[in-house]
This record gives sequence, C-alpha cells and structure tokens, in this order.
Amino acid sequence: MDELSAESLLKELRAVDAERARRAADPELDARVQALKAYQQRRFADTYADLLAHPRYEAATRFFLHELYGPDDYRQRDAQFARVIPTLTRLFPDEVVDTVARLARLHALSEHLDTRMADHLLSPDITPAEYAIAWRACGEPASRQRQIDLTMAVGQSLDRLTAKPLLRQTLRLMRGPAQVAGLGTLQAFLESGFDTFRAMRGAGEFLATVRQREEALARTLFNGG
Repeated sequence: MDELSAESLLKELRAVDAERARRAADPELDARVQALKAYQQRRFADTYADLLAHPRYEAATRFFLHELYGPDDYRQRDAQFARVIPTLTRLFPDEVVDTVARLARLHALSEHLDTRMADHLLSPDITPAEYAIAWRACGEPASRQRQIDLTMAVGQSLDRLTAKPLLRQTLRLMRGPAQVAGLGTLQAFLESGFDTFRAMRGAGEFLATVRQREEALARTLFNGG
C-alpha cells in the first residue's frame, strides 16, 4: 500500500468517526441508523434464503450477513484498521493488505450511506415502502454501485487467498503477534474469511449471485419499486 492510498483510507475512516460522533450527539438519528442496519440484515437474509439453506454456500452467506451487512459494532475493528494502516505491510502479507484495505473502504462507504438514509427515515419502525423512499431520497447511485463492487472485491480477495496453501499457516502463526499488537479482531476476521471461502471450494457462483441480486435490487429501488 503506497503512502497516498494509506492516507486516503485513513481519511475515509476518520469520516466514519465523524459520523459516529454526529450520531452520538443525536440519539434519535443513532436509533434510526441501528434500526436501518438491522432491517438491511433481515433483508439480506430473506434475499439469500436459498443460499443460507445450501450446504455449500451457507457459511459464506452467514459470513457476509454478519461481517458486511450486520448491525454489529465495528468500532474496535475500525480502530485497528486506522492503527495498522501506516505499517500494514510490516505485519501482513501483501495479499492480506489488499483484502483489509478493500474491507475498510467498503465499511466506510456503507457507514456513510447508512447515515444518509437514516436522515430520511421518520422513525426506527421501517417498512419496505419507507425504506424505498429513503433509498431514493439518499440517491448516490454511483456510491451504491461502488458499494456492490467493493463487496465483490472483498469476496474475490478472500477467494484468492485460499489459493495460497501456505497463507493459512501464516495466518495461524500471526495470531500471537496480532494479539500483542492489539489486532485480534482484525485477525479473527481474516481467519474466519479464509476458512469460510476455502470450505466453499470456489466463490465464483456465490459472488455472481450476490452481485446480480444486489444490482437488481438497487435498480428496482431507484425506479420506484
């Protein structure tokens, strides 16, 4: 990761911190954001109910559901991103650095879009119609496409990591140093992602399905559906 890319990523993470500070100062906004995240996780589970029921794809779908779409508090992981970015290549292999960078960018963009949507919600009691109205009021179609592209990039990166037989052993050996460095949450994400995608034995069909359905949903919402 070059200096320019690292600074750009840190800027995005600082923007997330600013949004969290704004939410903390406005409990009603924060409640709408949290309700929105929970709604979107339920929507994802419904959209991919068939993959959740599929022996090959269940684990990967749950990984996306909880690591990329969930209402969990990612402040600890974000703080680890921000702390490790300036010296990321000293601890993690290049392939892992790329995965972490894509995940951080996806999370920063998703936080921005969630806050923008919550600004247009009337209450935490979200109906499908209210969700669609807030989606269109938020707008930013290019950012929505970027969100999907980054989700695919994270999945593709994890899939590529599984093709490197020594990397799993490397990750296991990094457990101790990562804990000492205060990067345990980030380490756990990487190990879980690696194991999940390795068990899937090829993520092409899974990722193509997610892209097709997410892009179709975005088109429907922007067109008034």
